[in-house]
Amino acid sequence: MELRERLRGVGGGFCNEFSPGYYGVCSLGGMLSAGTTHLAITPLDVLKVNMQVNPLKYSGISSGLTTLWKEQGPSALWRGWSGKLFGYGIQGGFRFGLYEYFKKLYSDVLVDHNRSVIYFVSSASAQVFADVALCPFEAIKVRVQTQPSFAKGLADGFPKLYKAEGLAGFYKGLSPLWGRNLPFAMIMFSTFEHSVDLIYHNILQRRKEDLTRVQQLAVTCLAGYAAGAVGTVVSNPADNIVSSLYNKKADNVIQAVKKIGVLNLFTRSLPVRIALVGPVITVQWFLYDSIKVLSGLPTSGGLPRHLEEAT
Repeated sequence: MELRERLRGVGGGFCNEFSPGYYGVCSLGGMLSAGTTHLAITPLDVLKVNMQVNPLKYSGISSGLTTLWKEQGPSALWRGWSGKLFGYGIQGGFRFGLYEYFKKLYSDVLVDHNRSVIYFVSSASAQVFADVALCPFEAIKVRVQTQPSFAKGLADGFPKLYKAEGLAGFYKGLSPLWGRNLPFAMIMFSTFEHSVDLIYHNILQRRKEDLTRVQQLAVTCLAGYAAGAVGTVVSNPADNIVSSLYNKKADNVIQAVKKIGVLNLFTRSLPVRIALVGPVITVQWFLYDSIKVLSGLPTSGGLPRHLEEAT
């Protein structure tokens, strides 16, 4: 089947929706889209983590990048790249693949419930597993980015952390990671789904099936940006707490909140996170849906067809 036909939405794919192959494509798409996008923005992520740990020294985006470059060299901006690529790639595979699985499961079970409920519980269920997979990589990444003498990357970071803190060291930040990513995932997926619905029904006033795949991907990008921006604001406090705990600025969540301050939890590093997350989530959704389209599958958004027709 030619690429042009797939982009126009002509013909079928090599697997049916909601089959094992379908969830495999979704997991692969999530892995590739999340891993590559997070790798691309590693310099901004290095800056963000350092702004959270040392806000007086790294007070702005431009000055912070300049300080890192002058003091530690250009290679410092790519510190932790392996944790970004592999850690967030694995997380993306779990997040997107399991979201599709749980959305179908809960759609069949919670037939009489509001759509938002289905989106919330599906994304939360998927994110729980995704963060368990991410947590060891995140533990190494944050230390590598803020403690240059700790390790060069995953290869030497894993054995060093295990020797110093044991298995518990890899999951020290799991609770705040859930605190950051569960609200983000729930808001992000729900905002995406409702944005897709709004664009098709209220703005375009056309069914998804009546548009070409290219037009559907444009809708995906618009909805993806809205989802990333809204989710960033909600998850910012927990993101600051995660960085504080991993860098031993605090021993527990309550101590971290006291040291950072309630206002700073919401504002510290927020501009750089918005600059990071909005475009990243947009590109992730675009790549994810592009992989689905090239596999002959429909773009994301909406409940299973029989429930769409019922509502």
